[in-house]
Amino acid sequence: MELIKRDPTEFAYLKKDKKTIEQLEEEEVPKYLEKEELALFLKTAKEQGLELDYLIFLILSYTGIRVGELVALKWKDIDFVNQTISITKTYYNPNNNTVKFLLVTPKTKKSRRKVVVDEDVIQALKIHKEMQEKIIQQLDDVYNNQDFIFAKSERQAGYPIVIKMVQLRMARLLTLANLNTELTPHSSRHTHTSLLAEAGVALEQIMDRLGHSDDQITKNVYLHVTKEMKKEASQKFSELMRSLG
Repeated sequence: MELIKRDPTEFAYLKKDKKTIEQLEEEEVPKYLEKEELALFLKTAKEQGLELDYLIFLILSYTGIRVGELVALKWKDIDFVNQTISITKTYYNPNNNTVKFLLVTPKTKKSRRKVVVDEDVIQALKIHKEMQEKIIQQLDDVYNNQDFIFAKSERQAGYPIVIKMVQLRMARLLTLANLNTELTPHSSRHTHTSLLAEAGVALEQIMDRLGHSDDQITKNVYLHVTKEMKKEASQKFSELMRSLG
């Protein structure tokens, strides 16, 4: 609004404490699902999930995208041929009011990205698209079609689902599957990081996939998983040498 001609924060300086190696090593690793737990969680979502549940959690766990990025997805962001999802926006709605939401640019420049996805994700999206098209035809003018993938199909049809709904649905499924109920949709990012690390993907590639320029939590998860893998490698070597004795 140019009421203030100069930015008072222009020369502000925030001192960033350098952490010691001991502090970094002791930092708590955030909670995430192990691969067997993720398989159980997705199976529960498929068999006992409510409408959209399976697709929501399949995409969150297979891509590591943020829940706000997921809710903001439109069909034009999906490239079915090249199997990619374009992340260009995020959903902002602090009051959980279905009709009063904003689509804003992602957190950082690095957050704008294309995520390559698995055939399972593409197939699940295709099935959902067919079902959604039938609902749009049935509801006709009642459906507020804004191209959203995760749109409501009943009251306020066509509007994107709210983030709170994803959180509640996840809590329900975790309870049904008898898994850690402290996990949140954001834990899917840590789960994705841990599984990529276990699959031998380099930290730089994981950061790129998650849309991070720098994130200590992601590094902590990565270091934790790779540390366990190194231990395993050492044990395997010892076992090999013992078997020769």
